[in-house]
Amino acid sequence: MEIEVLSRDTLVEKYLKNLKVDDGGVAIMASKAAHHLILLRDLHVGAANILKQDALSVGADLAVPRGTVIAKTPFVDALLIATSRQLQTLSKKELAQPFGLKEVAKKLQEILRSKKPSKVEVMGVINANDDSFFSASRFKQSGAIEAIRGMTADGADIIDIGGVSSAPNSKKVTKEEELERVKPILDLIQDEKLYKEVQFSIDSYEPLVIEYALKCGFSIVNDITGLSDDEVCKLCASSGAKAVIMHMQGTPQTMQERPEYEHVLGDVYAFFEERMAKAASFGVEDVVLDVGIGFGKTLEHNLMLLKHHEHFLTLGKPLLVGASRKSMIDKIAPSLPHQRLSGTLTLHLEAVKNGASIIRVHDVFEHVQALKVQKALDAI
Repeated sequence: MEIEVLSRDTLVEKYLKNLKVDDGGVAIMASKAAHHLILLRDLHVGAANILKQDALSVGADLAVPRGTVIAKTPFVDALLIATSRQLQTLSKKELAQPFGLKEVAKKLQEILRSKKPSKVEVMGVINANDDSFFSASRFKQSGAIEAIRGMTADGADIIDIGGVSSAPNSKKVTKEEELERVKPILDLIQDEKLYKEVQFSIDSYEPLVIEYALKCGFSIVNDITGLSDDEVCKLCASSGAKAVIMHMQGTPQTMQERPEYEHVLGDVYAFFEERMAKAASFGVEDVVLDVGIGFGKTLEHNLMLLKHHEHFLTLGKPLLVGASRKSMIDKIAPSLPHQRLSGTLTLHLEAVKNGASIIRVHDVFEHVQALKVQKALDAI
């Protein structure tokens, strides 16, 4: 006899099928292999005691503070530890319980319905400004077209073009100057019909620039202000463009002064809910969500958002992550932008593992290769 210890990330369904387990058994046992850690904040103490007992009754558990059983405090934080199978049973039980547990049950069902993407798209970055923090991403006219063709050949699914730096303390420019920077590139894209070869995204929140890009064949609006401008919403709705809603605390000029959150995951989630509702009110349903790595966040905030990115899957929208060569890497391992490729790949692969659908990158070839290798590992 031989005994092998398998990775916790193993594709369990594949092993079960290789063992010739009954089809019904595959689904049941796979749901027992998938584990969830769910943090519940400000849970009514009565709900905590009920949920603790119900969790134990199905083989799960709820970690609660000392004194919960005697209702020492009216509200507590708790950690639910359960398999998918146990969550399914537990969510049905809690629908009949008081103290807000019906809402907990509905959330558990949302979690069970959420799925990680089967395909990940790579978005290459082209900057038409001279002050982008990574100089190798700056291009002018024909040079930009050559870079676009190179990224497309390397496997990029989307090319994101912008004319204004959004790095901390970056200089503001007028909408006219922004358009003047990107217009030569947009005109060449339209003239050469490059939008038939790859998707194009305009990295802007100025209606003047966005409208021009959409006329040039662009189909995605990447808005770092998260659709704060009604005119941008109207443009996305009228053109049918996909809107990237990014979270940013403050502005590029102020965002890194003293970023603070009550709970970063919950605060960003609430922002997305509000902006998704606004988008829908304008008829914009095709949206992507971007937690805004480095936009009004400390290093810990950024790491939390990447490590627990799966939290945002219950919103039911594709998730975009852009951590390419950003200063958070320097805070972990001191380095200049041109030295941060390995750190970037680590962060982006973690984001993909946790549910990201799109990664915004400066290095297309390296990311396409890394994703293929990761996919091969995940298939085992």
